[in-house]
Amino acid sequence: MNILILGSGGREHTFAHQLSQSSHCDKLFIAPGNAGTSAIATNVAVSVNDFEAVKELVLREKIEMMVVGPEDPLVNGIVDFFRQDEQLKQVAVIGPSKRGALLEGSKERAKEFMAMHNIPTAAYESFTKESLAAGKEFLTTLKPPYVLKADGLAAGKGVLILNSLEEAQNELENMLTQNKFGSAGNTVVIEEFLEGIELSVFVLTDGKNYKILPTAKDYKRIGEGDTGLNTGGMGAISPVPFADDVFMQKVEERIVKPTIAGLEAEDIDYKGFVFIGLIKVGEEPYVIEYNVRMGDPETEVVLPRVESDLVEVFQKISEGKLSEIELKVKEEAAATLMLVSGGYPEDYEKGKEITGLNDIDGSIVFHAGTVEKDGKVLTNGGRVIAITSFGKDFREAIKKSYQNAEKLHFDKMYFRKDIGFDL
Repeated sequence: MNILILGSGGREHTFAHQLSQSSHCDKLFIAPGNAGTSAIATNVAVSVNDFEAVKELVLREKIEMMVVGPEDPLVNGIVDFFRQDEQLKQVAVIGPSKRGALLEGSKERAKEFMAMHNIPTAAYESFTKESLAAGKEFLTTLKPPYVLKADGLAAGKGVLILNSLEEAQNELENMLTQNKFGSAGNTVVIEEFLEGIELSVFVLTDGKNYKILPTAKDYKRIGEGDTGLNTGGMGAISPVPFADDVFMQKVEERIVKPTIAGLEAEDIDYKGFVFIGLIKVGEEPYVIEYNVRMGDPETEVVLPRVESDLVEVFQKISEGKLSEIELKVKEEAAATLMLVSGGYPEDYEKGKEITGLNDIDGSIVFHAGTVEKDGKVLTNGGRVIAITSFGKDFREAIKKSYQNAEKLHFDKMYFRKDIGFDL
């Protein structure tokens, strides 16, 4: 079949890498793609949120399956757009409906869903400009640090963790009255701070049946020792050593099963990935957040460990028959390292030539923010390249990624040298 992937980052390059290996994949298209995806698929200059242009591409190239990488088109309702169009409704789309995507599109909705289905999470209240005074009062009832979350999509930057009550009250006012995060901050969720270690659990579902994918842990801060500003992710490992069978049984019973049962009970059209951001407090799992797609850079360590034919898996999801398939996973651990532009996550320059890509040995290179120009590969984003390696454990895997990182060069290239430091 002809398959289309929407997106342009390391996550989408990883999808392309896996799908292109399937005997069921005839032609593979990526919109818009990057310099790395162009080697294994056809890049098409179409925006992920231009649904009419996506439709035109799907009809022109006789696309039978579409995999949606980023959250924006899902929250904007691309699945509903396909379902409601006579010419498109036969296409197998991997991603939830607009209503399903609200689990990521609205922090308040996610919290309400968890409360309704008895899924363990931090205590919370949500506030708007009209209830600002009540929000400031609520903060006085909590112990520091204080967690403030913009309700809507803020490109991963809408969460503040503050130690001072006065600062938290001021920031709440900034978010609600000064448009600090634009319309994403019209509602702010304030929640109790949970002390523990974070990890991600990924679930594939057809809305009724589910398969749990390998666990992963990513590293969000720009600086070593998890310091500095938040980023889209500086590296990841899989599996997570502390997520043993006993812990994962708790996750499945208390979180995965009620989540999928909740989707079914609310009659939500959901065919795709549920990304569950967890925190382990003592020995107990709590949900920090839901995402409605794969994470990045977690995709770069999770999908390469899946040995099953991904096209077959996606086909079963679209047919509502996920229970018929067995998911095969590599025993080996995987680790990925993200190489970023100098200055990221703040101001950075683009258009720097990347050299050494042909010298990589024993690792997989996934392009995150690159573009090809006049036969050269140039930087085209903050996060530029992810290097994924395998090993008997994450330490062996990340060591290979570091060895290969030394072979790559572009002006002001930066990467963290401590991925996995807390494990």
